Amino acid sequence: MTFTLPDLPYAHDALAPYMSKETLEYHHDKHHQAYVTNGNNALKGTEYEGKSLEDIVRAAHGKNPSVFNNAGQHYNHLHFWKWMKPNGGGNKLPGRLEKKIIEDFTSLDKFKADFVAAGAGQFGSGWAWLQVKNGKLQVSKTANAESPLVQGATPILGCDVWEHSYYIDYRNRRPDYLKAFLDNLVNWDYVDELFSKAG
Repeated sequence: MTFTLPDLPYAHDALAPYMSKETLEYHHDKHHQAYVTNGNNALKGTEYEGKSLEDIVRAAHGKNPSVFNNAGQHYNHLHFWKWMKPNGGGNKLPGRLEKKIIEDFTSLDKFKADFVAAGAGQFGSGWAWLQVKNGKLQVSKTANAESPLVQGATPILGCDVWEHSYYIDYRNRRPDYLKAFLDNLVNWDYVDELFSKAG
């Protein structure tokens, strides 16, 4: 398969003031485009050509860093843009998802606190996740291009904590960025869609 950069599902300025037009122009148009371009170049002539993106990510993990890093970040970002929407976030979640979060974390506030702590505690570049593993919802964090996909889990929400995702808008205040993401940007309907497919 060939990687292609998807259009954003909203205008570059649609997530302001929580994520600025400038951030999205750099993050989507430059950084994600680089993963697509470098990933396509790294794939040429390898055993991974023709496989699905998920299969490439799993198969290249620990074996081919160039393919894995670019394919992993392409996979993460394809979802990241859909995990956000204008006027998103907050505490109005689809019923089944909300019930499961409360069941596995005791409350929505506890889930949010755990998610922010995971993202803030990720040393250097990486991601904070809500994942499904063995039928349970869990919060996790990964470094660089890794995701729950390579740890036997299914990601249903991820927040990019690489500096290019937030530094223009929040400087070094990563916890504030994570809180803004949860409170104002998350597309809970897309999270619920992935949750339904995961189990």
